[in-house]
Amino acid sequence: MAGASSESLAAALADLETTLPTASLSLARELFGIVGVLDGSAGLRRALTDPSREGAEKSALVRSLLEGKASAEAVAITAKLAASRWADARDISDALETLASTVAIAVAEQGAGAAGGLSGLERVQNELFAFKSAVEGNHELQAALTEPQATPDAKRALALRIVPGVSEEGSLLIGQAAAAPRGHRPTALVEKFAALAAARQKRWIAEVAVARELTNAQAGRLQTGLNALYGRDLKINTTVDPQIMGGVRVTVGDEVLDASTVARLSELRRQLAAQAR
Repeated sequence: MAGASSESLAAALADLETTLPTASLSLARELFGIVGVLDGSAGLRRALTDPSREGAEKSALVRSLLEGKASAEAVAITAKLAASRWADARDISDALETLASTVAIAVAEQGAGAAGGLSGLERVQNELFAFKSAVEGNHELQAALTEPQATPDAKRALALRIVPGVSEEGSLLIGQAAAAPRGHRPTALVEKFAALAAARQKRWIAEVAVARELTNAQAGRLQTGLNALYGRDLKINTTVDPQIMGGVRVTVGDEVLDASTVARLSELRRQLAAQAR
């Protein structure tokens, strides 16, 4: 996906972030179901990605088709996608699949206590990799999961027998990859889902470079300050680099805080300096 489609997907993912803290697996299931509707109608995909049609017109088409058949949240997400620009008709289905899987992964991230956060993301990623490893090592399973005569439900049931005991989130993602691989090998789609989980894990990991090694007290203050700044319990990886400007550089996901963002780091630096005296 490139050009206009890539930009539209990035915008949709940014919008989705406001929904994710309260999202449920039912939303992910609905979005996957709508992907199936789009995949089943080339004419609909063309209509929703026609550059000559106004975005409002395409959104109205989505609402006329889906209202009363899906939740207001699922309809709104799909309608907003339809209003965006797409370089290829298939791209809107691919984007909606990405949104659906992101919702499922975020539900794992929401888990209570030790079951959520980074641990929840690692759990679902490990489940996906367990499925991928089991299938790639067994030619009979590969053949069964790609058998043209087998029904989607049969393929889903087989996939879930391969990795018994997985979480609800893992079950949804693995079952979706087996039942509706959309022209890909199920293991390739599972690998895509795992990559999305890995990307969300970066939001929970702070890569911290400091000019000199921190004391235990300083490390504790840093942990407290960063947790408060980002609103979650981060895992902190610290390295020492004497060349660091301002004494500390923090990278969380795609965000870098360094000497150029003095306002956000000033309190952290004051805390560290106070402990050093």
